[in-house]
Amino acid sequence: MEESNIVVTTVMHLVQHYNPKKYWKMRSIVIDPNNKTPRIIKLWYFFRIKRMDAYNNASMGTSIGSGAHFDSPPILYHGLNGIIVSHFATIGKNCIINQQVTIAGGKQAESVTIGDNCMIGAGAKIIGPCKIGNNVKIGANAVVAKDVPDNCTVVGTMRIIQYD
Repeated sequence: MEESNIVVTTVMHLVQHYNPKKYWKMRSIVIDPNNKTPRIIKLWYFFRIKRMDAYNNASMGTSIGSGAHFDSPPILYHGLNGIIVSHFATIGKNCIINQQVTIAGGKQAESVTIGDNCMIGAGAKIIGPCKIGNNVKIGANAVVAKDVPDNCTVVGTMRIIQYD
């Protein structure tokens, strides 16, 4: 049973032109100025990342800003499907980002900061400047435009449900 899952996963990566493990590993090497990987390898990785991005841009409207900082690779259950992340966004560890999510912000001072262990539902829009705390859940199609404290759930247009 496990072998068939490997085959299915490999075929899906080929069809979707997106392999999450390879994509995030190559991205971390390319954007790290202190990484000692030879320049030619970095250029090859950059080309491959851009190829994956271009395929997804053409078919799904995806754009992950090259300056966006991820403490760990996000969990993307639906791949790069329509995810827009600002160049200046900072996203914590173990963040789940569903399809069609927009994390927007203008300049560095207007950026979005998302804490650890957050879940962002399908179609949610986070518009900076704002800080999202740790362990926050943002519901599908929610619009967030101001700070959200730790351990909360946001639904609709900034309706915050506080946990005890």
